[in-house]
Amino acid sequence: VVDDVVLDIGEGDCGSWSSLSKDEDGNSGRSCVNQCISSGCIGEKCFPQCNSSSDGGSVHNPWYMQEPLYLKWKQSDCLNDCRYYCMIDRERERQSLGLEPVKYHGKWPFTRVLGLQEPVSVALSILNLLMHFSGWLSFYILLQYKLPLKQDETYYEYTNLWHIYGFLSLNSWFWSAVFHSRDIDLTEKLDYSSAVAILGYSLIVSIMRSFRVRDEAARVMVAAPLLAFIATHIMYLNYYKMDYGWNMQVCVVMAFAQLLIWTIWAGVSHHPSRWKLWFVVIAGGLAMLLEIYDFPPYEGFVDAHALWHASTIPLTYLWWSFIKDDAIYRTADLTKKVK
Repeated sequence: VVDDVVLDIGEGDCGSWSSLSKDEDGNSGRSCVNQCISSGCIGEKCFPQCNSSSDGGSVHNPWYMQEPLYLKWKQSDCLNDCRYYCMIDRERERQSLGLEPVKYHGKWPFTRVLGLQEPVSVALSILNLLMHFSGWLSFYILLQYKLPLKQDETYYEYTNLWHIYGFLSLNSWFWSAVFHSRDIDLTEKLDYSSAVAILGYSLIVSIMRSFRVRDEAARVMVAAPLLAFIATHIMYLNYYKMDYGWNMQVCVVMAFAQLLIWTIWAGVSHHPSRWKLWFVVIAGGLAMLLEIYDFPPYEGFVDAHALWHASTIPLTYLWWSFIKDDAIYRTADLTKKVK
């Protein structure tokens, strides 16, 4: 996943190199899933989500016989449950033969907890969300209550840009947590769309700040073509084709572009907190290697993608620290000129 450069080598999911690999579950796995869907059972284990079960029940019962929403959330639909338990049975067979785990439907075999398909990634996504909220809140408090204001407005020219960035980051990590909780078509599209949105917007912010675009008309001229491309790409993924390869290429280009912009700007601007920017860029780039070096989840819980989510937590703290330092630096410079 190219997710948090600006640094969004960490927001949401653009996909990963490993997700582009073919499924490796084979004909026996597909046969198990098809049989489960038609019968509603795998051996003695049956699923009320499927149309039929061993006791003849049906999911098409009257509303008052349906399960509460919170129970439905803990359960996946028929297809997902069949895939999961067929995977578990297959992995037990492979383990007994001393074979390594393989991917099923493009994903490693994870162990569910309370209905969560990837519990560690869910927890880390929530921690990233909280870290972004904490960073944005401290940024807001700094500007509104600690730095001088002019006619109830901040001196810092990029305040609104970072407020929007904070909102998009929170949105991206929220849908990342939902997607890792339950991987269905809707949550996948929301997660990928949110990741593309924050990645594209981060590129816009990097251009605005690095080139000191402060005039509103100039900002519109810079942002309009990029926003048009981002919106078109999101609509393409949602309404035409979920093309993982093309989406990965788009994300990589946007990520690399803003990394390059921030790196060069930090070098030529002599910003007092440029070391924080360089650290996030370098560490974020190294963290992306976890998306390339793929390995099965340890004990069914922690894989390379989960570790990548973990690496973005301290980077998010440092990134918001840089944003606050930039606000202090620019405000001091502008108030000095006013005096």
